[in-house]
Amino acid sequence: MENHELSIMATQIRRDILRMVCAAKSGHPGGSMSSTDFLTALFFNEMNHDPATWTRSGKGQDMFILSAGHLTPVYYSVLARRGYFPVEELGTFRKIGTRLQGHPSIRKNLPGVFQASGSLGQGLSAAAGLALGKKLDGDPGKVWCLCGDGESEEGQIWEAGMFAVHHNLDNLIAMTDWNGQQIDGPVSSVAGEGDLAAKWESWGWRVIVADGHDFDSISEAFTLAKAAEGRPTMILFRSDMGHGVDFMAGTHKWHGSVPKPEQLEDALKQLGETPLGDF
Repeated sequence: MENHELSIMATQIRRDILRMVCAAKSGHPGGSMSSTDFLTALFFNEMNHDPATWTRSGKGQDMFILSAGHLTPVYYSVLARRGYFPVEELGTFRKIGTRLQGHPSIRKNLPGVFQASGSLGQGLSAAAGLALGKKLDGDPGKVWCLCGDGESEEGQIWEAGMFAVHHNLDNLIAMTDWNGQQIDGPVSSVAGEGDLAAKWESWGWRVIVADGHDFDSISEAFTLAKAAEGRPTMILFRSDMGHGVDFMAGTHKWHGSVPKPEQLEDALKQLGETPLGDF
């Protein structure tokens, strides 16, 4: 996709996110909207994957793990828009019995989901294990993983980081949605994790810092990451929570809160309609 096509798709995905959480009256729109642009670029331009031949084994293809498992609104929309399951199914988000649970679930074999996730901190460990498995099998595919910056306060993230370096997992590309916000407020006021780039570099990871809302910057980061050899890569995407809607942008208040009907109307008007159409 060209940048303008990615922009249209990202706008539609943000519309999907807001309509999903508002219909369910629950969910996590803020971080979903801050990670929309680079996940759109990842699934539509960068990953080696094919919805038509997807299996949970991931053999011969790239794999994606959502470590920040509460960001299912963006995950499900990207999967549906990429052809993993019908777009209309987005309307079942968080309903009883649906495949689209609040956190990713493998119970009903939703195409595109390799690993149940949402207990924060665990997804990177799963991704590292999958990357090691591909190494041992001689599988050229890569494993991609999205973490949150608030999630990175979890000690298991750092254990996985050490493991990945120790095993030279250069087929592992992790990303952090570096929006500076978490459920209780700014990340800096909760645990003060400081300079994430310096921390990852100190473990031996290759670190790339990119603008998570600029498709040229995103593309360049992915190109550099895929060319890395000998060690895993962490892409720190600087982003704005709630990006795309003025009253949601840059604040933790929309981490897990849902707009009211009149706010939804305003938000959708700001985003604008796309030729892709709502579900």
